[in-house]
Amino acid sequence: MHIVFAASECAPYAKTGGLADVVAALPPALSAQGHRVTIFLPYYRQVARQVPEPPVVLPSLTIPFPSYNRFVRILDGGKEIGSNQGSVQLYFVDCPEMFDREGFYGTATGDYWDNAERFGLYCRAVIEASKILGVPDVFHVHDWQAAMLAVMLRSTYFFDPVLRSVPCVLSIHNAGYQGWFPPRTMETLLLPWDMFTLDKLESYDNVNFLKGGIVYADAITTVSRKYAEEIQTAEFGNGLDDMLRKRSGDLIGILNGVDYSEWNPATDPHIAAHYTAAKLAGKKECRRDLLHAFDMKEVSDATAVLGIVSRFATQKGFDLIEQISADLMQEDVALLVLGTGEPYFENFFRGLASRYPQKMSVKVGYDNGIAHKIEAGADIFLMPSRYEPCGLNQIYSLKYGTVPVVRATGGLDDTIYEEHEGQGNGFKFHGYNPQDLLDAIRRALAVRRVPAQWKAMMQRGMKQDFSWEQPAREYVQVYERVVRQRAW
Repeated sequence: MHIVFAASECAPYAKTGGLADVVAALPPALSAQGHRVTIFLPYYRQVARQVPEPPVVLPSLTIPFPSYNRFVRILDGGKEIGSNQGSVQLYFVDCPEMFDREGFYGTATGDYWDNAERFGLYCRAVIEASKILGVPDVFHVHDWQAAMLAVMLRSTYFFDPVLRSVPCVLSIHNAGYQGWFPPRTMETLLLPWDMFTLDKLESYDNVNFLKGGIVYADAITTVSRKYAEEIQTAEFGNGLDDMLRKRSGDLIGILNGVDYSEWNPATDPHIAAHYTAAKLAGKKECRRDLLHAFDMKEVSDATAVLGIVSRFATQKGFDLIEQISADLMQEDVALLVLGTGEPYFENFFRGLASRYPQKMSVKVGYDNGIAHKIEAGADIFLMPSRYEPCGLNQIYSLKYGTVPVVRATGGLDDTIYEEHEGQGNGFKFHGYNPQDLLDAIRRALAVRRVPAQWKAMMQRGMKQDFSWEQPAREYVQVYERVVRQRAW
């Protein structure tokens, strides 16, 4: 089977979040199972810095707009991305006036005003390029930036005999980001006005890219079973819950995998010592190295090291940590934090570190090596998210024997289960309130004071397998289903 991936991010070339990791890791896993996979990625300025002057595959594709054309080149990004599981063909969509910019989606002052045109062009370029380079059995598009591809297949290209039977699968990585644009976007993208209705693309008198993808995709996936349930509710659906409930028969939750070639304490080049579930001695050295990296060398062995690696955003539950910070600092803990994001939370963590320099340290920014050190060296990993479609750090933490404390939402609820009769792999709380979080941390600290019980919990987590092999099989089942449906 030939699958074409359309996504606005792919690690290591372009990344702002988990989408990039999925697009880098899932295609090689599919390739390892015998499928042909192609990825199209915008040739952003940041990509060009990493891959200057790649070979030109298609020198010119004409992308029409109402009173002008734009011209796109397709560049060969090679066949070696992701892990060693398999290889995929990567192409770059090159349109300098659209993608040669400092940010992917905008600047510090806001989104680019022409994002609808930028990603509408991208979607159409992927379709046109696929007609020449190889029509797939299925398109797999990701989030709002690529969702318009599903709309175009069922409208602009409806009568194209080559494409009309090709199905499209939409993956929603975060329903909070939808791509809202003014009504004139219909004309800009040459879409028929009869699609600008409440049951199709229109939302509150705007064009909603993600909604269009939900309406016109043959199947919709999201990144965990729990999140597939949650986005059908008003609390998590961000206004799309009614449409998602209507498509509930085509909505499937598939938990993201992780790339163990990068996140594995037995081979990780970023950490001070390697270790496994059977031989845990190296984790103590990793703990010492982590404390040294944060200049907290006086922490005793009895003190629990709590780690956080995250974007600093309200979604991540940092308002709860702020509310329990005074009580938390009274516990026998050392809190080490890495992240960047909303200035309010950056300043909160800096202030907390200045008040409790012996118990708390923060590094504002992102450093991949430090992120690995936290996963390996911490005792407990905190993820008190308000919502979390999948989450990856809790899965990394399990592999590193760092016990997660999480809120029971999305993928966190699917992957972490509370200690009960010697079967738990972490701790979780349900209500979104500070006391529940503090109680969960205290439960974790109490178990840690029983070394045999704690070691058994660490080892249970380390032995779990969240690789991409099983999720890839589940995606293949979705692809096969939509191909059969289109063939009828």
